[in-house]
Amino acid sequence: VSWTDPVTAEPLSTQQLQQLDALLRSQGEDPDHAVPLPLLQLKRRARVRADLLEDEWLTYAALAERRGASLDATRFSVHKDAADRRLLVLREGPDTVVPAFQLTEDGAIRPELEPVLAPLLAAEMDPWRAWAWLARPAALLGGQVPEQAVRDPEESEIVVRAAIHLAARVVIGGAG
Repeated sequence: VSWTDPVTAEPLSTQQLQQLDALLRSQGEDPDHAVPLPLLQLKRRARVRADLLEDEWLTYAALAERRGASLDATRFSVHKDAADRRLLVLREGPDTVVPAFQLTEDGAIRPELEPVLAPLLAAEMDPWRAWAWLARPAALLGGQVPEQAVRDPEESEIVVRAAIHLAARVVIGGAG
């Protein structure tokens, strides 16, 4: 693991690493032996992100092929749908990726997911957190996976309400 400065992208100096270590260990009753909670949270987020990337996702080119459309038309459509809060889109390195769970076999947006995505995207929730919540068992839904539970007409309203509740927590807490 190499720590880099988020502004310069240069490796951190020994002094910067010591300052970071002190900051991370500044919580708890015994800072010398404290587990740096922010570091554990970063590690967990990295693990969740790696797990999500093992799920199916599409680049512009793969989605264009699935839709039988041109690359330019697909890129335009993806950006429009993302701006309209209908599609979750993420950056992974140099690529723009679209998690496949939100699409039908022919690449259309699953209509039952739109009312779930809209509040999360309107709240400007971190897209990686949104993907994790949508594609993993969620406490707000008694352990059901939201993107799967919303397919059931008897559960869909509960999933939408859970998404609205989560979005409100994001807005109130500022923890996108």
